[in-house]
Amino acid sequence: MSDAPRHILVIGMGAGDPDHLTLAAVKAMRRADVFFVLGKGKEKDALTRLRRDILDEHLTGPYRVVDAEDPWRDRTQQDSGRYASAVRDWRHRRADVCERLISEELAPGQCGAFLVWGDPSLYDSTLAILDDIRGRETVEFGHTVIPGISSVSALAARHRVTLNRVGRPIHITPGRRLAQGFPEDCDLVVMLDGHESFTQLTGRGWWIHWGAYIGTPDELLVSGPLDEVAGRISRLRAEARERHGWIMDTYLLRQGPDDTDVSDDQGGTPRTGGADRTGGADRTNG
Repeated sequence: MSDAPRHILVIGMGAGDPDHLTLAAVKAMRRADVFFVLGKGKEKDALTRLRRDILDEHLTGPYRVVDAEDPWRDRTQQDSGRYASAVRDWRHRRADVCERLISEELAPGQCGAFLVWGDPSLYDSTLAILDDIRGRETVEFGHTVIPGISSVSALAARHRVTLNRVGRPIHITPGRRLAQGFPEDCDLVVMLDGHESFTQLTGRGWWIHWGAYIGTPDELLVSGPLDEVAGRISRLRAEARERHGWIMDTYLLRQGPDDTDVSDDQGGTPRTGGADRTGGADRTNG
């Protein structure tokens, strides 16, 4: 047993709804001997609770969870060089924590798991951190990646739209990069926008499909011409951040009106007006 390799599962668990887990993800969870959870402080306790809810939903027997504190990260840097340096520093300190967890909490021959929001391939650091640890050659392990439903896919599903339109590419970017420019012939998927960069794009004919806390009971959705709904989104973001202490949102931007490929399921009428949904209840423009 002492010569058997450790193994790590990196499991995409979807955007927050326990039903977002794939069958492959559920099977992988049932293989795990221990789940590693990095907490992000009291203001984001809800994220840890959601992980526990997902485990309770899909595991039939007792399971073991090892918690650790996620290292502090400097999120104030906007300069691209300083931002990249801050991310590298945070990832290195996060790798220190994960290295200790794997070495001390996972016996040779056992299987550990990290539950990753959305999909591990899209704006998540877990795979890079595992590569860092493997490069240190202090603890040996293999790892497997199980894809998940990303917040991007969930956003499109909740708004009943496709991400792409006929013959057009998609550009996926963090919000801070919008100010640096983007291809004009693309539809834009924007993530990690802590500064409401969409407000800089009013007056240019954009249509937005926006969502926060997608797949959770706190889900917020807004769609419509950006010029008409940008203020509403800003107010909803401020109220939600005040209420929860944090916010995770994603949005799709495209040149409108957004009536080329999308029709609703109530008779095929194209969507032409803005609407928002808060807590699962639809509200039309007032």
